[in-house]
Amino acid sequence: MVKIFGEFQLSDGRGLVLRSPRWEDLDELMSFINSLVEEGTNITVNRKVTREEEAEWLAELLANIEKGRTIGVVAEVDGKVVGNSEVTRGTGSQSHVGFLGVGVAREYRDLGIGTRMLKTLIEESRRIGLRLLVLDVYATNARARHVYKKLGFKEAGTVPNMACTKNGYVSVIRMFLELD
Repeated sequence: MVKIFGEFQLSDGRGLVLRSPRWEDLDELMSFINSLVEEGTNITVNRKVTREEEAEWLAELLANIEKGRTIGVVAEVDGKVVGNSEVTRGTGSQSHVGFLGVGVAREYRDLGIGTRMLKTLIEESRRIGLRLLVLDVYATNARARHVYKKLGFKEAGTVPNMACTKNGYVSVIRMFLELD
């Protein structure tokens, strides 16, 4: 069953739907992640994925959502998946921590979609009892760092040269948000 987290109007007038992912999103999610890889976006995936790999990833994501281990939020504009985000609950002594990831397609950035997805993830994380959100962001990704800081995330530290990109090594910043 698909959960609708919210419907909003973007600054350009188009409608945005934030909802849970579904199996039928497979091809659009694959196109989305591969477009980010093609662009050379600051994400951990560094090669295009096959449909089989994406199907395995989506099956695991949907299973973890059903088990309450993951919160998944897809951004849809004009019936097209343009963003994907999730919070995955830690295990054991870190079961109060959510590990966060978010991405928005190039042509849909600067419309507030990332901020809306993050606000939804923060709200849903509080609802399920998480106390801390943690994320890693490339030091070169000033746009994302600005959004995270605007929503209250703080920098915990930097790991030099943690990621190897096509442009060389990049430092990674760990950020966190304590939930009330």
